Amino acid sequence: MSGPLVQQAPADRRRAEPAGGRRPTYPGARRRRRLPFSPWHLVLLPTAAVMLLPLVWVVITSIQRPDDALQFPPVLVPHTFHWQNYPDAWRAAPFGDWFVNSTVVAAAAVLGNLTVGALAGYAFARIRFLGRGALFIVLLATLMVPQQLLIIPTFIIVRLLGLVDTLPALALPNLVTPFSIFLFRQFFRTLPVDLEDAARIDGASRLKVLTRIVAPLSTPVLATVAVITFLWSWNDFLWPLIVISTDSHMTLQLGLSSFQGAHSTQWTLLMAGTVMTQVPVLALFFLCQRWFVQSVVLSGLK
Repeated sequence: MSGPLVQQAPADRRRAEPAGGRRPTYPGARRRRRLPFSPWHLVLLPTAAVMLLPLVWVVITSIQRPDDALQFPPVLVPHTFHWQNYPDAWRAAPFGDWFVNSTVVAAAAVLGNLTVGALAGYAFARIRFLGRGALFIVLLATLMVPQQLLIIPTFIIVRLLGLVDTLPALALPNLVTPFSIFLFRQFFRTLPVDLEDAARIDGASRLKVLTRIVAPLSTPVLATVAVITFLWSWNDFLWPLIVISTDSHMTLQLGLSSFQGAHSTQWTLLMAGTVMTQVPVLALFFLCQRWFVQSVVLSGLK
């Protein structure tokens, strides 16, 4: 009985196939073949264009003449490119000193958040101690406090330390943030504990496990914290405005305000300086973009 059934199966399969050996196509499958990208791109592309419009306007204004930048309606395609605005903006203010100050402050903030944030995040993720849950909730609650409320007590502390109008006054409040600790803790919880247990059995300390085993596996979160901290410190304007009064100690964002006067604003020089200040930020983000996305996905952030 099994013989005829076995012989009949290929015949049934051949009858099910259409003539010419082609598989049937459905309207939905045909539409998916015609659309070479996701339908969400139809929504994301216009949104991205709207988001990029201010940046494009800044770049266009930075290569225009002062009279063309004041025209209304604005000229989106300049007739001539006035590249002289960039060297003029560089010579009109001590941009070199501002670049150095911003780089030093941002580097100190990145180094502090990577070091202290990783240590605190690992403690919250792996070490069991009394009050760990309550302390972590208090840490998350500090994220809800507006930064403007912390300016006055922070300034009082900086003044008591004698650091007003110095670069340490800019770097000290940003050496560690609750968000970096939270991000490290969320990422460390996704790593397998077996590797750490094996190292602990071999006699490794907690610090050695963190530096030799956990840190090499944490490249995504390290890059993410570095990018976020660098962006925050590099673009900070309010705190340097309060604590810095000397031109040689200004950062880039604070120094750009010197192009704005009480009665007039040098828009072309201001936009040229803005473009120059954003080049390091964009370069850093594009270099770390792959690890940035990977860390956000693995840590469960939305």
